[in-house]
Amino acid sequence: MKICILSDSHDHIPLLDAAVAEAVAEGARAVLHCGDVVAPSTLECLEKHGLPVHVIHGNNTGDLYTLGRLATRPDNGIHYHGMDAGIELGGRRIFMVHYPHYARAMAATGDWDLVCCGHSHKVKMEQIPNIKGGDTLLINPGTVGGVGSDPATYVMGDLDRMEFEVRELSKSIERAAG
Repeated sequence: MKICILSDSHDHIPLLDAAVAEAVAEGARAVLHCGDVVAPSTLECLEKHGLPVHVIHGNNTGDLYTLGRLATRPDNGIHYHGMDAGIELGGRRIFMVHYPHYARAMAATGDWDLVCCGHSHKVKMEQIPNIKGGDTLLINPGTVGGVGSDPATYVMGDLDRMEFEVRELSKSIERAAG
């Protein structure tokens, strides 16, 4: 199962939409958003893609009441989990949280196949040694919103192979969105 992992969209709708459109074109079947959506209406651009979207809030929470209402609409693919989430996709146990220090701690438990976070706006993929004697993959996809001087990035993942690749949105999309 292929997935799109992203974070820190910060209301940059064209960039968020472009990342998910690219991921869908490559076969993504779900989206994981690791926080800092900000305005809940930002997620409405994803409805047309028809994928389940798992989202948590970050430190720029925006309107959590409206986010909760958006996620509970009938026939909606948006699943709002609050501050963190433990989900299963493609037979893999995945934990999502916004903060990298919290993500490292959860990876160290060995209870998860994949831990995803955001917040820093910096892409990072690393194997974290866990207390069960193995390693847990920790992914921070950077900022899909291209916040500040950081490029607009997301991660395309294959859960069957546990292979993940960082994708950078083209500069022309970033300029059009800015």
